[in-house]
Formats: sequence, C-alpha cells, structure tokens
Amino acid sequence: MPNKPFVVIAEFQVKPGSMDDFLAAARDDAAHSVADEPGCWQFDVIRPEASDDTVVFYEVYESRAAFDAHLATPHLARFREAFPPLIVVERPVRFADRQYP
Repeated sequence: MPNKPFVVIAEFQVKPGSMDDFLAAARDDAAHSVADEPGCWQFDVIRPEASDDTVVFYEVYESRAAFDAHLATPHLARFREAFPPLIVVERPVRFADRQYP
C-alpha cells in the first residue's frame, strides 16, 4: 500500500514590525522546498484573515520520510536561523495524513 501524503501545519506569531523579514525567510524556505525537494508537493505560506500577526505554513509531502528529508535541507537551516528573533511564539507543529491525492 502506498504512503498517504503527509501534511505539516506550522504556525507562528510574528513580532510587530517583523512581518516583512519573517515572510522573506518563509518564502525562501517554501520556494526551495517545492523546487529542490521531489517529495515536497506543496508549501503554502498563509496569513489568516483578522489576524495580522499570524503566519501559517501548510506543507504537503509525499510521505513522512520526505518530510524527514526536508528537516536536513539547507533552506530549512536558513529559516531556522532567521526566524527566532522575529517571532513571539512558534506554536506546536501539527501533523496529518491527507485523505485525498
């Protein structure tokens, strides 16, 4: 039986005045994830309505193994180095199996 697509949802509360820098780092990670990782099918950087300090990542990987490979990439290392001074809090990451192709 093939693996189900693996979903990662990460959420950040960004410090006032830091949104542009945070989004630049997030977009770099997202763009390289999709371009450089065959197992990364989707990586959206989302700003929910009525929440001007929140950013959500919605990531879809071919499998949990593909996500685990993402954890070792240079673009994620760049993001991990850039974001801590830009945020108030990183909320717990949520994982899910996508129920459609």
